[in-house]
Formats: sequence, structure tokens, C-alpha cells
Amino acid sequence: MNVTSTVTRDSVSVAIAKNVITVVLSLAVIGVNGTLVHTFRQHQVFHMNSRYILYIHLVLNDIIMLALTILLQVLSYILFTLNVSFCIVMLMVAVSSNLNNPLTLAAMALECYLAICFPLRHPQICTVRKTCVAIAVIWFLSSLTVLPDLFVVLATRPAEYFHSRVFCMWANVFTDPQLEKKRDVSNILYLVLVWLTLFFSYFRILFTAQAASANAKKARNTVLLHGFQLLLCMLSYVHNIMVQGLSSLFPKDALAIRYVITLLIQVMPRLISPMVYGIRDKMFRKYLKQCLLPSTNSNIHPEKTEKSKI
Repeated sequence: MNVTSTVTRDSVSVAIAKNVITVVLSLAVIGVNGTLVHTFRQHQVFHMNSRYILYIHLVLNDIIMLALTILLQVLSYILFTLNVSFCIVMLMVAVSSNLNNPLTLAAMALECYLAICFPLRHPQICTVRKTCVAIAVIWFLSSLTVLPDLFVVLATRPAEYFHSRVFCMWANVFTDPQLEKKRDVSNILYLVLVWLTLFFSYFRILFTAQAASANAKKARNTVLLHGFQLLLCMLSYVHNIMVQGLSSLFPKDALAIRYVITLLIQVMPRLISPMVYGIRDKMFRKYLKQCLLPSTNSNIHPEKTEKSKI
């Protein structure tokens, strides 16, 4: 039983060009994010701060999403169709990691709000253990969106279906129209929850008694950046609508339209996350420089350099 799609294929030269562009851009972003993760792992000071733990969780989700984007695109061009079971696993991990981003942004906005409005209680509320619990809750909530789709497919499809091959897209695997409505409703609920959290955090910081302080102003700007990141995350929800609408207007360019929109929505927004804390945050920027410029370490710790020479 072979389940294939009517998707047409690019020429060899076009396919190579598209894959090279996607792989190079994605690997560049993964490299930057990998440097941020390495910086986080190398310095214990970040491990005890809920703000940086949530930030690295956001970065790791971007790495997972980009890695799976590269894998699925390259395999789709080489093999065209993939095993349904393998496709389901890849899609569920990719969609879950993508859904994690808005929820993580909401958690980071709340952390900013607590740090500014309740500075004395912040260390007791935002502990490492509670942050790990919040991350577990984020994964649980994102899985609530994708797991029902899996259960429906397992219950309604014969065993042979999972050994068949299909062009690996969510709409080709989870074809029940009711599942699409369910996903739309859950996405709307999550986005409303996240936007309300961002607005609440921003205005509470804005009107707090400490609003005139430099830290409060920085927190407001950070929450605004979270809002911009969320707007970019929301583009993924209109991905199919944009592809279908533009493809109906320019049917001959359907493949190019799908590729460009996927690149703009899935790859380019991942450049924003390193800028929020990796570049703007003074402490993270300080340790990032130490990782990128080894000479900085010797300047900061000259005694260690002397010992190494001995």
C-alpha cells in the first residue's frame, strides 16, 4: 500500500539550490544557537537562574525545529516519500517544539514581571525546580495538541498504513478534517492565553512603582521583544493559508511559493532568539565573549594562565 501525494518535483538543479540554501541558513542559525547552549553549559551562574534556563529551552526548541526542517526537506527531495511511521514521529516532535515557543515566551514574560514587581519574592518563586516544572508543563500542553491526532490515526487506520510511504506533510498523514478544526481551536486558545500573559506582564511592569528604574525599562523592552517573537511564531499558523492562497493565484510557481514561505516562517525567525538574551543581556554577552575569544579568559583570570605556563 503506497500513499503518495500529487506534489510535483523540482528539477535536479533547482532541488540542489533549494537544499543548499536551506541547509546553509539553518546550520548557521544552529551554529549560533549551539554556541549559546555551550556558553550556558560552561558557566554555573546560568544554571541557577530561571531566566536563562527558560531562554536556553527556547533556543533548544529552535535547534530541534531547524534540524528536523533540514532532515525532512532533504529526505523529501532525495526519497520523495517517507515511511509513515517515521514521518509521524518527525512531524510530532517538530510541531511540539514549534508549539513550545509561544508558551515559553509567556513563561519568560511572567518571570520578567515577577522580577520587577516582586523583587523580594522572586528568588523564592522562580526557583530552578519550579522552572523545570514549568518546562515540563509546557511540553505537556504542546503534546495535548498533537497526541489526539496520533490516537485518531492509530484507531482509524489499518496496520498496513504505518508501513506505507507518503510525502511527509501533516495534511497528508492526518487527513481527518475534524482534526484540523481541533488544531485550529487549540492554537487559538493557546495564542489567546499567551497574548493575555504578555499584555498583563507588560502593563503591570509599566505601571509598577519601580517603572522609572532602568531594570523596569529593560524588562518592558524585553516583553515587547517577546511580543515580536510571538508575532513571528503566529506566522506558522497561517502557513497553509498563505501557501494555498498564493498557489491558487500562481499555480505554476506553487513549489517556489511553498519553499519561500517555509524559509521565511520556519528558518528566518529563529535568528531573533539569539539576539534577545545572547546579545542584549550583559551577563550572557560577557560569558559569550569568553567562549568566542579565548584571550578574554586569560585577561580575566591571569593567574590561571600563569599556572598553565608552569
